[in-house]
Amino acid sequence: MFIPLKDQNPTSRFPYVTVFFISLNVLVFLYQFFSPHGIQYFVLKMGIIPYELTHFRALALLPRIFPPLTLITSMFLHGSFFHLLGNMLFLWIFGNNVEDFLGPVRFVLFYFLSGLGASLTQIVFNLNSQVPMIGASGAIAGVLGAYLILYPSARVLTLVFLIIYIEILPIPAAFFLGLWFLAQVLNIGIGGGVAWFAHIGGFLIGMALIKIYSRRKKRRLWIH
Repeated sequence: MFIPLKDQNPTSRFPYVTVFFISLNVLVFLYQFFSPHGIQYFVLKMGIIPYELTHFRALALLPRIFPPLTLITSMFLHGSFFHLLGNMLFLWIFGNNVEDFLGPVRFVLFYFLSGLGASLTQIVFNLNSQVPMIGASGAIAGVLGAYLILYPSARVLTLVFLIIYIEILPIPAAFFLGLWFLAQVLNIGIGGGVAWFAHIGGFLIGMALIKIYSRRKKRRLWIH
């Protein structure tokens, strides 16, 4: 098991958008948790159901919101405290540097595009699924993909837990994120209620988006 604790990659400005996204996710989860309806109510009402989007027909589970809107609302819902904690830990460690590179406005756009692309990837491979899909992990996977392109040599302080071996080690981001991506690919057949294709799609989309922006940024610098 590899758990990231922090990266050794300072930023030049405060990550306002990253902090905002983390705060929003936490507040939404607290609202879900303490609501008399319970967490499952919001999952069923606002989570993505691939069948609805591919068959253009809403299921009679609850008074569902307009299905295309779930592509956005689902990104801020989590099914448990540990689901939330894991996603927010990764967003905080890797999101601040990607935001620092893109700037706050572009980072918002990047985050949503990664999340949408991740959800659509999952839908393509599960066209008839009637199981709600929630979580910020698709968008955060995009952040991880961008970080891999931008800072492959950055060190990530990682808690390594292998049976009886426990150690905190500075691991190159390329190794840590490459291992994370490999784990998503290998887990596809396992299932377990995790949207593995969303993780993979978000990661690859994040890599592509950051490469496109980097080329444009270099072109502007060359012109000026």
